Amino acid sequence: MSVEPAWTYPKWSDELFIQLQAQDGIYSTQKQLKIFWEDGIISGYRHPKSSALDCVLSSFQMNNETINIWTHFLPTWYFLWRFLMLSYCLDFWRDSYSWPFLAYMWLVCLYPFTSSCAHTFSTMSTHARHICYFLDYGSLSLYSLGCAFTYGAYTMPDRWVNGPLHHYFVPVAAFNSFVCTSLSCYSRVTTVCAMVLTLG
Repeated sequence: MSVEPAWTYPKWSDELFIQLQAQDGIYSTQKQLKIFWEDGIISGYRHPKSSALDCVLSSFQMNNETINIWTHFLPTWYFLWRFLMLSYCLDFWRDSYSWPFLAYMWLVCLYPFTSSCAHTFSTMSTHARHICYFLDYGSLSLYSLGCAFTYGAYTMPDRWVNGPLHHYFVPVAAFNSFVCTSLSCYSRVTTVCAMVLTLG
């Protein structure tokens, strides 16, 4: 003998929930283009043809990108503040020894800002989405190059200084950044092409 649960929600409530989300500019995967889907995320998507203003305003409501936007945007300002504080202590313009650190700090500020912008404006169109993430991949690779600048200039072990590894460390890191960015962008393009072929 089966026992009916004391309370069950009506079937129409799922449809109502989707409609309410759509009124707030938030969609589930059922209402979103497949190219905007993220693994494991079934709701919280923004409109796929948002205006720039809509994208900025959406960062103040809960959606699938809100945490990504703010966890990159706020650190940008922290690193910028640290950069300005250090600029009072270090002579970045005349002391060539501080130039690798200057490049590193500039890239530390650039990377989270670019990533925040990528997550904010990625729903303006399918093309904008790819461009935003290409820039995101590039800024991450530049950040890794900035780490190589500081490592090569300040923390390379003494026995390696002026050796072959020291001479080629930054050029190899630059090549690595270029290759990683290219492969990341290429993998995104091939995924889109595969998706188009599957749907077509």
